[in-house]
Amino acid sequence: MLESLVCPVTHAILSYDAERQELISKAAHLAFPIRNGIPVMLVDEARQLD
Repeated sequence: MLESLVCPVTHAILSYDAERQELISKAAHLAFPIRNGIPVMLVDEARQLD
């Protein structure tokens, strides 16, 4: 399913961080959480990456 998801901001591909349960958008410098197995693709819920 990861192949079909893209960043809602940049439309770039996402990478999966299994340890933190997040989808990472390197292009937007955002990490989108995965809660109960469901990706939360809302910018307001995303964590800013350093």
